[in-house]
Amino acid sequence: MRLTSSGIALRFLFSILLVLLSYNPSGYSYFHWVYTNLHSITPYIAIAGLILLIGWAIYIKATINSLGIAGILLASALFGCLIWLFVYWKILDVKNTSAVAWVVEILLALLLAAGMCWSHISLRWSGQVDVDEIEN
Repeated sequence: MRLTSSGIALRFLFSILLVLLSYNPSGYSYFHWVYTNLHSITPYIAIAGLILLIGWAIYIKATINSLGIAGILLASALFGCLIWLFVYWKILDVKNTSAVAWVVEILLALLLAAGMCWSHISLRWSGQVDVDEIEN
């Protein structure tokens, strides 16, 4: 299976949806929905939470399998330095917590999308295939 630019875009789209639907500073997220209905949880809230949890499980497992802990730490360090660079260039104000949250969420979605794509990219660059280990 080939990785195309539309495949990368779809993986990023689903990762940004997953991240932003879970929490975002706008006040319209699953977190805010649960918070405002904490004393009256409905089946809709429970089902939506389970769907988000399934999405997170799929993305996190794929990211850990393809990037590994070292890759995740390196990507996180790179993204942390990007945030530092934006602050250094005065593009991002650390006192504006909403703007910082948006940047962090976009970078988290990029990390998850990279995790979903990395096995394909690694195969193309190195010719090595990533497979899950099966214990006997």
